Amino acid sequence: MCDTGVAVLPTATFSNCPVDHVDVLFVPGGFGTNATLKDKETIDFVARAGANAKYITSVCSGSIILAAAGLLKGYRAATHWAFYSDLEKYDGVIGDHSRVCVDRNRLTGGGVTAGIDFGLTLVATLRGELAAKLSQLAMEYDPQPPFNAGSPQTAGPEVVAIFQQWVANQEKQNQSH
Repeated sequence: MCDTGVAVLPTATFSNCPVDHVDVLFVPGGFGTNATLKDKETIDFVARAGANAKYITSVCSGSIILAAAGLLKGYRAATHWAFYSDLEKYDGVIGDHSRVCVDRNRLTGGGVTAGIDFGLTLVATLRGELAAKLSQLAMEYDPQPPFNAGSPQTAGPEVVAIFQQWVANQEKQNQSH
């Protein structure tokens, strides 16, 4: 339960989820991605759910999970900038360095803050532009970052190298658990 009273409680398992009637399959990313890629049950579920889903979506490195499930072959997809080489290892997946990539019924977002742009794009797709604008206004989404370091192109080589080392260390720590 969150502080606004909204709760997200599962009502189905992988085995009893009605995968023939999925409107939106959404796969998040993050530091659990490598563990998820090794989880055959999860990858198989994502593949089954995506086979008939109206929209197949992800943010951050969730697109790598979609690719592993075979759902991005022949599609463009976004991911966090540090993981494009992992995404593009999958046959037929075309990395798209946009914050949000829309390719037919595949909507994928880049890392963290691009998830807000992704969410607004998905709301517009499902409920219309007015609903997305109302959502943007309600959350006061008017980004004005204090630094121009939100991409490898603007952050500079030193910051990028430090971040890449941090990611590598995080992945090692996650693999040891």
